[in-house]
Amino acid sequence: MEKERKLARERASVILQVRSGVWSVTEGAQRLGVSRKTYYEWEERALGAMARVLENRPAGRQPVPVDEEKEELRRRNEELERKLFLAEKTIAVKDLLLAYDELRVRDAKKNGKADKRGGQKQ
Repeated sequence: MEKERKLARERASVILQVRSGVWSVTEGAQRLGVSRKTYYEWEERALGAMARVLENRPAGRQPVPVDEEKEELRRRNEELERKLFLAEKTIAVKDLLLAYDELRVRDAKKNGKADKRGGQKQ
């Protein structure tokens, strides 16, 4: 990795020296050990990359691209959590109603107001 960076810096240095008139394109290509055509390709890529890097950009971090699959899974998870919450609350209410009914029937029997079926007398 470090070797590649050093090589890239050397190439950039040669390109900048050619652009500033220190060497000709032929000399720059010879120093890099490439043809003039390859030199021009590298120069074009290097200057294009420099221009892109130096463009004005909004301050702050770049927004993270949205992963649609993750977003859909997040939404589905939230929906399922809501449904689970409602189901748990429904069960709790049913348990309370059942306990209330059992208590009511027991109190009715205790007070002698229940008939044989467990309901209240009329």
